[in-house]
Amino acid sequence: MDQKRIGRRLKAFRKLKGYTQAEFAKELDIPLSVIGGIERGVKPISDELIDIVVHTLNISKDELMLHYEDNQDR
Repeated sequence: MDQKRIGRRLKAFRKLKGYTQAEFAKELDIPLSVIGGIERGVKPISDELIDIVVHTLNISKDELMLHYEDNQDR
């Protein structure tokens, strides 16, 4: 899966759930720079962090990895 697409999806779901990057990083107990890097597509997201993210956002892995499409993907 393309890191940039995952990053865009993560950002969209984070915003949909009402988190700022800083709030989300604090909730996940990870540095803000990690969230920013993942959302920009310059830092890969680990399988372990994917599990934590989907649990925190109350979404499925499929929703994060496959469901959301944005205009840049078309």
